[in-house]
Amino acid sequence: MSRVAVMGAGSWGTAMTGLVAPAVGKVVLWARTPRAADAMNRDRKNPNHLTNYELAPNVTATSDLGEAVRGVDAAILATPSAYLRQTCHGLAPHLDADARVLVLSKGMERGSHLLMHEVASEELGNPTRVAALSGPNHAEEICRGMVSAAVVASEDAATAAWFQGLLAGPAFRAYVSDDIRGVECCGAVKNVVAIACGIASGLGMGDNTLAVLMTRGIAEIGRVVAALGGNPMTCMGLAGMGDLVVTCTSEHSRNRSFGRALVGGESLGAYQARTHMVVEGAPASESVLELARERDIEVPITEAVHAVLFEGRPIDEAMETLLTRAPRAEFYGMEERDITPKESQC
Repeated sequence: MSRVAVMGAGSWGTAMTGLVAPAVGKVVLWARTPRAADAMNRDRKNPNHLTNYELAPNVTATSDLGEAVRGVDAAILATPSAYLRQTCHGLAPHLDADARVLVLSKGMERGSHLLMHEVASEELGNPTRVAALSGPNHAEEICRGMVSAAVVASEDAATAAWFQGLLAGPAFRAYVSDDIRGVECCGAVKNVVAIACGIASGLGMGDNTLAVLMTRGIAEIGRVVAALGGNPMTCMGLAGMGDLVVTCTSEHSRNRSFGRALVGGESLGAYQARTHMVVEGAPASESVLELARERDIEVPITEAVHAVLFEGRPIDEAMETLLTRAPRAEFYGMEERDITPKESQC
């Protein structure tokens, strides 16, 4: 293996270059602007994200899509979900037909309700070469070499195993799964739940309340997973409970911190402008709610977050409605499956 491209120079894309650099001869990091690319090549640091992290010696940056993926063995897509289709469309004429693709973006496309690996497959072709990565992985800790783990999911076992080998290292555990739909559903919906947890924290609600939101959030995610043909058992693993816990509790979580900022009166636009980060849970609340209404899936947490963000509902009222719903059976709306997703250890 000689060359891998990372598409997107945000926090996760920047940290990902350090994960794959030991396994390849060259890593090319694609940034949207020539100014950012030039700064990284000159100073060996990203001027906008993880600004104290020094890029590996074999990492170079470019703002040219064609140059970024020329002759690569794999392209790792780390753009915000809203820009993934546009990025893939631009890549399609330049990416080799046999180059593998790993999707880091988390979300669900509004209108089509496609998951991110489906968006990439639609634009780039050959779905068997596409995989998705998800798990409790904050870039701020990854770049410091702190122990983390994630699931690589693909419809093709060889593709998942290939990326597992690329990512495996002394501080990063990579597992594989055949349930790519379940893994991606978890990654999309957990960001919505994290906003709700941030709101609850900002309102001064206690640990019990946060635990309720997280566990009921897993049940909500499970219903969406089941509706899209995934395995609800995936929700119990790294892509589900693992990612949900860290996103709902960590100071590094942009979705949680946005929820707290929202209670303090900061708007979504102002928060994103201040932090230079995309709050993926906001657009996800729109696309997930569209899907839920279309398929009659109960998603009360998503409904509450969407009502606050896009329907002008007062925060206190939305949270009160959510927390005073009549309880049902703990797990409902999930199809029982006899086969659990296959996971193997690195």
